[in-house]
Amino acid sequence: METLTGVKVLDLTRVLAGPLCTMIFGDLGAEVIKVEAPGGSDDTRNWGPPFSNGVSAYYLCANRNKKSMTIDLKSAKGKEIIKQIIKDCDVLIHNFKTGTMERLGLDYKTLSEINKELVYCSITGFGETGPYKELAGYDYIIQAMSGLMSITGDSLSGPQKVGVAITDILTGLYSCIGIQAALLERNKSGTGQKLDISLFDAGVSSLINIASNYLMSEKIPGLLGNSHANIVPYQTFDTANGKMVVAVGNDRQFEKFSKILGLEDLASHPLFASNAKRVENREELIPILQEALNTQTSEYWLKLCNENGIPCGPINNLEKVFQNEQVIAREMIVEKEHPQAGKVKLVGSPLKLSKTPIQIKHHPPLVGEHTNEILKELGYSEVEMEELQKNHII
Repeated sequence: METLTGVKVLDLTRVLAGPLCTMIFGDLGAEVIKVEAPGGSDDTRNWGPPFSNGVSAYYLCANRNKKSMTIDLKSAKGKEIIKQIIKDCDVLIHNFKTGTMERLGLDYKTLSEINKELVYCSITGFGETGPYKELAGYDYIIQAMSGLMSITGDSLSGPQKVGVAITDILTGLYSCIGIQAALLERNKSGTGQKLDISLFDAGVSSLINIASNYLMSEKIPGLLGNSHANIVPYQTFDTANGKMVVAVGNDRQFEKFSKILGLEDLASHPLFASNAKRVENREELIPILQEALNTQTSEYWLKLCNENGIPCGPINNLEKVFQNEQVIAREMIVEKEHPQAGKVKLVGSPLKLSKTPIQIKHHPPLVGEHTNEILKELGYSEVEMEELQKNHII
């Protein structure tokens, strides 16, 4: 038995935010039915290279532990199938533009009349209210508009996006949290509800302490580069043979760090004795620390910092990440047979549950791989399915 065994999710999403959310549900044991248009409509199936026998690595990253069926949602018979599935569903999640589900006749009001217990999650770029509700929203645009890019990068690079689609990822996680909260509430009330989740809201929420700093001071932050707005030293440093990160989180750690650098007097210096003073006087402090760190290799300083409880780390490329003993020990690489791509490596789940551990049961499905299986469960005959296929309904 897995954590969400018995929960049934209808997944009308594509690309990343929605598929990531539903993959987490699948990892936790829910039955997830991924619906695409006939022929496939998740753009990530074609995003690459790399491909393995025509299967996109991007698609594989967010679609395991799901079943796949194809349905033409614009057709009357396609909508009829969706409404049949909804009768037995706990969750519907979609990421169509605002107003699309209403035009299709698959809006929350309509479907909740069929199943009053349905938890219905809408993911859009900017939400279903406000002056931007009709705008399309991709992660890159959201990173720019939410303020994330204005604090990412340095004076040389200018504003930069994060290396992954971070607002998509956060939106998927927020959606997952919100849906599970709604399912818990349903246990008390007996009825579902609608969630209106947007990439833009998730992007703004991700500003965390930087947003709080601005709301308190009304000072617009500049590009932070590899430095921290509220903690010093907390950044990258050059060494004799490369770069490393040091993250000194308190005055006690700074005292130890100063000592291993041979700069014991810094910890009691009036300009650097407290974190607030170090933030205020970072322009004076950082060159002093950098000069000392230039004298030895990254390996030398990493060993000393770790021995003295000073948070630090190397800047790993992905080859080093996936060869790392900790990554291997934590089972963050899993292998799964795929009927088209062969044996594929996937990133493992970060969720480690002692009683109901995550299981990777199903490969990321082929387009429509389970359409007939699901229709049979709904009572469709072979003749009826052949007719649906002939008419491009499935």
